[in-house]
Amino acid sequence: MEKPGEMTTLTRVLERLHEKGYDHELKMSDHGRMQSPDMQKIYDPEDLTIIKTYRFEGESDPSDSSILYVMEDTEGNKGYVLDAYGAYSSHDEPWFDEFIKKIKVEDREEQLLFG
Repeated sequence: MEKPGEMTTLTRVLERLHEKGYDHELKMSDHGRMQSPDMQKIYDPEDLTIIKTYRFEGESDPSDSSILYVMEDTEGNKGYVLDAYGAYSSHDEPWFDEFIKKIKVEDREEQLLFG
């Protein structure tokens, strides 16, 4: 079994999450809420819990810097939000950061990836 320090790439973490059923990418909608197009759900911050946050920093290219929020909704559906950060953020919406800050956080890394 992998140890936390061995999971250093975004690709490897996404593969492991997929194995655990975290398949639904959530995206910011035009109306300031998160949505899951494949599940046809729309979320307010109180509908979601961030269970782990990963930061990846490009060693040679700052545009490789990204952040991955692993989430569950109140019904137990699993998903994630992927974003570049800093000057390369993929979310131009002014409300994205505020939305993320309002989501409850519970760190469950051991259960999530190694349980």
